[in-house]
Amino acid sequence: MTNNGWLKWPDFWLSLRLLWLIAVGLLAVACQAPDTDSYKPLYRDTPPKQDNIYSFGVHPLHNPRRLFEIYQPLMNYLNTHLTGVTFRLEASRNYAAYDEKLLAGHFHFALPNPYQTVQAAKQGYRIFGKMADDENFYGIILVRKDSHIQTVADLKGKAVSYPAPTALAATMMPQWYLYQQGLDINRDIENRYVGSQESSIMNVYLGQTAAGATWPPPWKAFSKERPELANALEVRWRTDPLPNNGLVVRSDVPTALLEQVSQLLFQLHKNPEGAAILAAMELSRFEAANSDTYAPVRQFLRRFEQELRPPEQLPIAPVDQGSATSVPAAVTP
Repeated sequence: MTNNGWLKWPDFWLSLRLLWLIAVGLLAVACQAPDTDSYKPLYRDTPPKQDNIYSFGVHPLHNPRRLFEIYQPLMNYLNTHLTGVTFRLEASRNYAAYDEKLLAGHFHFALPNPYQTVQAAKQGYRIFGKMADDENFYGIILVRKDSHIQTVADLKGKAVSYPAPTALAATMMPQWYLYQQGLDINRDIENRYVGSQESSIMNVYLGQTAAGATWPPPWKAFSKERPELANALEVRWRTDPLPNNGLVVRSDVPTALLEQVSQLLFQLHKNPEGAAILAAMELSRFEAANSDTYAPVRQFLRRFEQELRPPEQLPIAPVDQGSATSVPAAVTP
């Protein structure tokens, strides 16, 4: 201390620091964690099971990005109107991936095409509903307007694109149509399975195939989004219709939940929000269905397999140009 009783500046700051350390120590004691015997961390070999989350698998009607744009609002609708459960939309990169997950029982609920619907029913799924508008479930075959393809015979020696071997409306039904018109699809043409609806369309536009098969919803969506590309194409042929895409549920889903989901889906068209969701799908409504509903599909598949080929998954052809796998941001005709 100085003669007048005041601390020198160095001593003052040292004392202040000591007081600060004491205060921190007291605070640490006050906040000390409880005895280790009273707190034991919980360890799990696996993450906790989440029984309230249900997967909803939609087959590759569109590429995954567009599929989420169209079907995520339906998941949001279900999640809003159901208590204690969450529905999660699951897309697949192509038909092969979807078929594998569906037949392995991966999805709780699913919206497969009619072929996949009857296959799923053999693997423990129950058919409980379907898309309506069966008159719109048909295949179409596109050609370029400048291609000079006028008759089915003009396709001999040329390549035709399809989304996948197991696509019913967009592959099997067009192949059956060509066969009925006198074309040997196993010898007269080259069949290219290119992975998606959009890719099948783009292969025709880019001239990689002489014709391409799809079905109305992807073609309508393509025409709306890229009219400058669609204007170069035209529908040359269309097939007869079959029952539309199905709704299936896994056998372990609670009956009470299935009844709630069914009611919400089958009443969807009766309110403005639901009608808007359906409009994006190019659909008027969902409706109840069962195994008997798909008897015409099973009959078609028997004839198709007997006379043309087995409908199982075949290799997907590689696409030479990346732009053929999706709708490009800009393409000059």
